[in-house]
Amino acid sequence: MSKRARHPTGTSCTPAWCFPLRPKRCRSHAVALYADWHTVPLSAPGGQYHQRKATFGDLCTGCPLRERCTKARAGRILTIRPHHGLQTTARHQTATDPGWQADYRRWRPPVERAVAWLVHHGNRRLRYCGTIRNDTWLHTRTAALNLRRLINLGLTHTSGTWHLAPAST
Repeated sequence: MSKRARHPTGTSCTPAWCFPLRPKRCRSHAVALYADWHTVPLSAPGGQYHQRKATFGDLCTGCPLRERCTKARAGRILTIRPHHGLQTTARHQTATDPGWQADYRRWRPPVERAVAWLVHHGNRRLRYCGTIRNDTWLHTRTAALNLRRLINLGLTHTSGTWHLAPAST
């Protein structure tokens, strides 16, 4: 067992170390391992960062918050990836920033609708072997969906020119 797998207090975690955003799980392990990540980063010979994994096994046996932390018989296994700080910051922003939440509520439905149109009628899977053929199929499907949408918005072709009907209010 690695010394990084120790609790911040040295023995078992306490409620003061738990994050308020996720009260069902104890976050003291992540805090200790993430702090250690910045002091001694792992890197491969090519400069690529790897994830850190800690197995808490026996340390979880006597912990009073074990039920909040894990249900695994062998104890908790915690993985910290190189972008843990960015992910934590983004999750905090999604939970607290009203401007971000308003943008999300505004833009998610149209994006979901576009994806739903794209995958409708069994188009969730690629039909062809090879990148070029699938890329051609995707562009053709997208162009057809865009044309259908424009026609529904009032696109007409008269006397050699295309016209889009003005938006009605």
